[in-house]
Amino acid sequence: MILHLYFARRFFLSFLVITFVLFALVALVDLVDQTRKFGDFGISFPQILGLTLLNVPETINQILPLIMILATVVLFVGLARSSELVATRAAGRSALRALIAPVGVAMIIGGLAVTMLNPIVAGTSSRYSQLTESYRTGGASTLSISAEGLWLRQGSETGQTVIRAWRSNKDASVLYDVMFLEYAPGGGPQRRVAAESATLEPGGWLLKNAKEWPLRAGQNPEGNAQIHATLKIPSTLTLERIRESFGRPGSISIWHLSDFIDQLDQAGFSSRQHRVWMQSELARPVFLMAMVLVASAFTMRHTRFGGTGVAVLAAVLLGFSLYFIRSFAQILGENGQIPVYLAAWAPPAAAVLLALGLLLHVEDG
Repeated sequence: MILHLYFARRFFLSFLVITFVLFALVALVDLVDQTRKFGDFGISFPQILGLTLLNVPETINQILPLIMILATVVLFVGLARSSELVATRAAGRSALRALIAPVGVAMIIGGLAVTMLNPIVAGTSSRYSQLTESYRTGGASTLSISAEGLWLRQGSETGQTVIRAWRSNKDASVLYDVMFLEYAPGGGPQRRVAAESATLEPGGWLLKNAKEWPLRAGQNPEGNAQIHATLKIPSTLTLERIRESFGRPGSISIWHLSDFIDQLDQAGFSSRQHRVWMQSELARPVFLMAMVLVASAFTMRHTRFGGTGVAVLAAVLLGFSLYFIRSFAQILGENGQIPVYLAAWAPPAAAVLLALGLLLHVEDG
């Protein structure tokens, strides 16, 4: 038990050091990138720094498998150079038993990544999207899905518009049973429009069978209401921006994702991408465990045999290959080519089996 705790402590310290180094490196690169993107919008350095700090957690979350591989490499290369690994083998510990502690720590880190890091990244990435939209256009556009339908907000220099629709088509380009409520820059409502449908076209929404009520002070809304067969309402929204508002599962906390999937289905959207993402997040601890096993299969060897650099490179390349296969399987699952559970759980399970096969081959020949 003392040996397991020693390995666990060494592995966790390696993980913390590598995470801190990569966090600083990613933050520096992202700061330069944010300065380049928003240098012409007149925002201050503290605002750019705030955007950087909001964007970095998402990158760290994405490269967590790489951090796990590097932490495993640092652990076992250090143990091999100090001959501690040889002493462990001489004491009768097999390679698989020596991996119990690092694999257990990886599972714990994976569980924390799903339950704690995921909500943090969801909040920071959502806030980052809102701020970048605000800095670029002077307003913000957001989409909210609820049991009462979907709510969309678009903004510009002329004011804000709240859009409510009971349902839509799959890509949100057509809204049905829709209502537009326009607000003046000062904050007061100035017009309400209800329509049978609204189609998003370049430059605005095209409403069919619409009824318009003015909401200015001193006017009778119903007495001055107008009916239009078609009505065009200007908008800076595009389909890509609407999809970004609700189409990025990473901007939704894992704790709320299940309810959001149900609301997407009720509103008429396709929830397949979100279901694949949810299952992939739940399978993340298994995938991180596979990264530890893969890296250890190449580095649990004494340095006197030579070829340490080649072994480390092989471990990193195999880790990247498994990460690419996992991402490719997720894309196939999102496009409906393979089942959701197969897309999310097959790559981690296959990576674990592959790593165990390499370990058994190294250990027993």
